[in-house]
Amino acid sequence: MSIRHGLLALLDQGPRYGYQLRTEFEARTGATWPLNVGQVYTTLSRLERDGLVEPAGEDEEGHQFYAITASGRDELRAWFDTPVPRTNPPRDELAIKLAMAVTVPGVDVPAVVQGQRRHSIKALQDYTRLKGRALAGEARPAAGQSAGPGADLAWLLVLEQLIFQTEAEIRWLDHCETRLAQQAEVEQARAAEAAAAPEAGTRRIGRRRTRA
Repeated sequence: MSIRHGLLALLDQGPRYGYQLRTEFEARTGATWPLNVGQVYTTLSRLERDGLVEPAGEDEEGHQFYAITASGRDELRAWFDTPVPRTNPPRDELAIKLAMAVTVPGVDVPAVVQGQRRHSIKALQDYTRLKGRALAGEARPAAGQSAGPGADLAWLLVLEQLIFQTEAEIRWLDHCETRLAQQAEVEQARAAEAAAAPEAGTRRIGRRRTRA
């Protein structure tokens, strides 16, 4: 998740201080990816170091405002214009867990898959309910803060991405279960062949002794 570019997008609409950036970021994404103020100020410091934002004065309460620079706007436009790369996919904890589970003796992998499926189905139901509320114009998480025009649409798009992602995860879990069943059948067949081989050898030896 690019907090860096998300903050630049907010600053492109005018100077803001850290807490404002945090609340507006969460309002636009429905608090799906919550931030803490420390993350925001750390990112702002790096943006300032890179010449993408600059201090823009303080208010009466001592809040330090930041404004986007021309270089920051160029960086932001480049981000919008460039597809998100898939050459280095982000680490997926579930995929890593299952990859490890199938290699560690004693792990009940089907139980892991079933437990995750139940959790994912529950999450999908929750997201779908939230989508229904969003379409009905009900308040979204982190509402009550000024998030600017298009915030409702932004939240709906985030929700739909979560729904599609979770649906894909459930389909993948179904596929994993099928793979596990196929692998179990292969292993059973191999075990049966291995058990049958000594018996066949014993019968051949017995026949040779009878002929002798």
